[in-house]
Amino acid sequence: MSGKTNEITKIGEFGLIELLTRNIKLKNSSSEKGVGDDAAVLDLRQMKTVVTTDLLTEGIHFDLMYTPLKHLGYKAVVVNLSDVYAMNAIPTQILVSIAVSSKFTTERIEELYDGIHLACERYGVDLVGGDTTSSLTGLTLSVVAIGSAPAEKITYRSGARENDLICVSGDLGGAFMGLQLLEREKKIFQTAGAGQPDLSDFSYVLERQLKPEARRDIVNLLAAKGIQPSSMIDISDGLSSEVLHLCKASGTGCRLYADRLPIADEIRKAAEELHLEAATIALNGGEDYELLFTVPLADFEKVSALDEITILGHMENTSNGNYLVMPDGSLVELTSMGWNSFVEE
Repeated sequence: MSGKTNEITKIGEFGLIELLTRNIKLKNSSSEKGVGDDAAVLDLRQMKTVVTTDLLTEGIHFDLMYTPLKHLGYKAVVVNLSDVYAMNAIPTQILVSIAVSSKFTTERIEELYDGIHLACERYGVDLVGGDTTSSLTGLTLSVVAIGSAPAEKITYRSGARENDLICVSGDLGGAFMGLQLLEREKKIFQTAGAGQPDLSDFSYVLERQLKPEARRDIVNLLAAKGIQPSSMIDISDGLSSEVLHLCKASGTGCRLYADRLPIADEIRKAAEELHLEAATIALNGGEDYELLFTVPLADFEKVSALDEITILGHMENTSNGNYLVMPDGSLVELTSMGWNSFVEE
């Protein structure tokens, strides 16, 4: 941190832009021109271009009472990169726009951008532009991510076929459990005025919520093993919601097996702490940013040998519906219960 405490109003918009972009160094050859002109210039040659955007609003998507600004900046980038990886593409550039209220000092905005720059460095992407403006209602971030891939490598939600295997990376439910713990401690603080809580036993789920990672490693792993997903999506709104997106786009049904849900011990421990059912959280929690994808049945041996991948089930004929298969063989219909920003909790 620079130690500056000047208010944004003193340096103005252009001063703020200069402050936040002064140390940017471009890493990708496709970034021909970045910050400094009216628009960035990219040269993606013969590759297909993938573009995505995400909007994060204070009070809806994050709570600054327990979200460090550096973590927020990092997460704002990562959630967009995850969408690019979900297309089986590689992100190369981002644009970041922010709206800030008068309560923010330049020091706090620099902290936010420390997280943005850290994510760019970790994932090898260039910050090539954006915008800043004032806000009357807190902080809003908008990130655009740009990536590329050969046409034959891009993976859509609509490519799954009957009998394809349904696979997922990592484990599920951690981000939701981290959020529940943070919300619990916030309520305790507001009612009892308690001091700093000791959440050291739950560091894994807290990190899953506050500092998620995009699964670049899975995209690279699948490519290295010669596995081309037939469909793919990242898990931002919950497993059940995302698998139903794949089914709808592909015109299929599905069977998921409850005893195959990947749930880490730390997630089970957090669920016990809050008297919640870990399997329900894994199905509906959201914000894990793992990759959910399908592969042809012929790739069973390849994908089953990968430690980071779990085979959850398979695609069915659409007439057979979408069901979770319980350990006793009974069927429970899958419903979309993940995050929806337009539904009141």
